[in-house]
Amino acid sequence: MEKDTQAGVPAAAMGGSAITAMTSQSRSEDEESTGVKDVKRTAAQAFGGGGSVPKRRSSSRSIKRKKFDDELVESSLVKSSSRVKGPPIIEPIRCTGSEPSSMERKKVVSKISSSITPPLTMVITPPPITKRVKKSKQTLQITKDLGRWKPTDDLLLINAVLQTTDLTAVHLGVKFSCRFTLREIQERWYALLYDPVISKLAWQAMRQLHPEAIAAIQSKALFSQAEEALLAKISSTSQPKLEVFQEVLSKHPSVFYPSRTSKSLLVHWQLLKQYYLLEDQSVQPLPKGDQVLNFSDAEQLVDDVKLKESRDEVLEHELMISDRHQKREIRQLEQELPRWQVLVDSITGMNSPDFDNQTLAALRGRMVRYLMRSREITLGRATKDKQIDVDLSLEGPAWKISRKQGIIKLKNNGDFFIANEGRRPIYIDGRPVLSGNKWKLNNNSVVEIAGLRFVFLINQELISLIKAEAAKMNQQ
Repeated sequence: MEKDTQAGVPAAAMGGSAITAMTSQSRSEDEESTGVKDVKRTAAQAFGGGGSVPKRRSSSRSIKRKKFDDELVESSLVKSSSRVKGPPIIEPIRCTGSEPSSMERKKVVSKISSSITPPLTMVITPPPITKRVKKSKQTLQITKDLGRWKPTDDLLLINAVLQTTDLTAVHLGVKFSCRFTLREIQERWYALLYDPVISKLAWQAMRQLHPEAIAAIQSKALFSQAEEALLAKISSTSQPKLEVFQEVLSKHPSVFYPSRTSKSLLVHWQLLKQYYLLEDQSVQPLPKGDQVLNFSDAEQLVDDVKLKESRDEVLEHELMISDRHQKREIRQLEQELPRWQVLVDSITGMNSPDFDNQTLAALRGRMVRYLMRSREITLGRATKDKQIDVDLSLEGPAWKISRKQGIIKLKNNGDFFIANEGRRPIYIDGRPVLSGNKWKLNNNSVVEIAGLRFVFLINQELISLIKAEAAKMNQQ
């Protein structure tokens, strides 16, 4: 027995070596087929080439998110696809003298491919875009609410809801900085209650308000039903003073809002009295039947004669006398105007312009008088680089006037026109002439440019001669 056992060991070893040799020989023959090559490559990638199962990869993040049931299923599918799990690929041991046929080889390849492909077809990757879209929508909504709702509006909303506990009453009774609908008010109130981001930002903004602004907002708080019930007990026939409302405040401090004053209670009581909301008041019902009058019936009952005002002869006589005195004073001032003009010219050193045969018109200011002796002149502010016909800086401060502010031109028909070439408007008798436009100048027209005023005077005799010559030329 011992001999057999010892003899059997080398025999088994020899048999094993023979089997491995035969197996390596059969593998070398099988590598001629392309299908078997692909299968071997897939198996080598799956098992690392050494036949040992690869280690499981784990996340290196410090905080791991909990997974739900559906995510566990999907992640298991993804891992199976990436690691190509499946039944281990075992090639049959071929003995010498019995090589498999081509049909057997096809069966082996089909079995291996069928064992590998199903996990690949079942891979499901959840799209991560939906979470980003939700976050972006949420941020957009927050910024939108922050843009319209101011901290004063939030404080008004909170005070009004605490007073009335009715969002419809808040929508009807509170005047916000912007016109909000009932739905927007409801959404904002729910956001202040349940949205941590919006509520935190709103509270931070409200804490930064000035105490005077907070006091003004609190004074506008709506009256609650309990407050109105106490005010309604005051009789409508009485004439209560501030002391009465101060006594009501001192007796019921827990009912009234902390910012209430006796004056605010008096004003609200007057409103209740106006709309018949006090306890001792009753709203009278509308008349029914034939007693109801419409607008046409009431119009027929109105006497047109009574509507006309009665004449007051004494008042009319006084108005006529005052009108006569005013007209007389205006007439006297018109007659004295030339005398005052001479006095002003003597003080300023400027005499009335004596036109000669070469002066077509004159532009007279407070300090300087400009004579127009050509058919076209330019107005503006002279500089070292550019000279101009009429330098307005001689009259006064002209730093707002352009270098070429305007052009005054005489047409063949005897009319003067001014064209604005600068940036600032030119006022002719109080009417603005914008840049690029022109306006007709008359005698004694007032020209104003950047605070400097001038009177445009025309030599009527010379202009009449020019008109006559132009008419002769046209006839010829």
